[in-house]
Amino acid sequence: MGTTTEIGGHSESFLSTKRSDAWWLEPALTGAGFLAFVLYSTWAAFQGTYYYFDPYLSPFYSPVLFVDSTAAGAAPLAHSWFGEWPSWWPSFIPASPALLILAGPLSFRMTCYYYRKFYYRSYFASPTACAVRALPQGNYAGETRLFSFQNIHRYTLYLALIFIVILFYDAFLAFFKDGKFGVGVGSVILLINPILIAGYTFGCHAFRHLVGGRGDCFTCPAGREHLQYKVWKKVSLLNSRHMLWAWMSLVWVAVTDIYVRLVAMGVIHDLNTWE
Repeated sequence: MGTTTEIGGHSESFLSTKRSDAWWLEPALTGAGFLAFVLYSTWAAFQGTYYYFDPYLSPFYSPVLFVDSTAAGAAPLAHSWFGEWPSWWPSFIPASPALLILAGPLSFRMTCYYYRKFYYRSYFASPTACAVRALPQGNYAGETRLFSFQNIHRYTLYLALIFIVILFYDAFLAFFKDGKFGVGVGSVILLINPILIAGYTFGCHAFRHLVGGRGDCFTCPAGREHLQYKVWKKVSLLNSRHMLWAWMSLVWVAVTDIYVRLVAMGVIHDLNTWE
């Protein structure tokens, strides 16, 4: 019978460990959850239909740059920034406003430090978990080659901040129908969405660095009285729960799209004060 080489008290073979707990559960659940979101959001983005029900607009489709007025459940032309769907759009690609804008928020999430942590673990086993043998790395180059695009995270932050403003504006519009103020289940759902996204974005490591990363001495008495330090402390509170904000905002944006889609299709009825 052959023997297995041990390094640091743990066998050298892939995924080997002396841990007795269900260490695989977290990477498995997070990987499955994110994969489910990617599959649904991709499907929803390619639909190009049932993303609007007056006065609710799915966040997957906001902002609406162009509108295909012939599509079922499409936003009214007044919601479009640039009018009717352009004639130059390739016929083999669905006329979906989501395809024009989703790269913005997705680029921020996909390069997020927390998301990198979990999908490296869940999909690449690098490393899978603490004290669990990972895949052999070979000549490890970090994020300087294949994954060098991750370094754009600090710049995609500015796109994310713009989307927060847009989504709050959509939430504001969700309380007005035919010029009348009211409240519906959809209004509340659309309002919660940008609040969660803001909590996730303002707790981001890149934003934390933006507001406080240039400080020379936050521990000095003068530094602790500085407004920059106080803002950094507030952002750090959000940052300490960054994983929670990341998942809540991810799940809720999908829930919001599903709700608007089901109401627009007539599958469920929106309870509101307008009727």
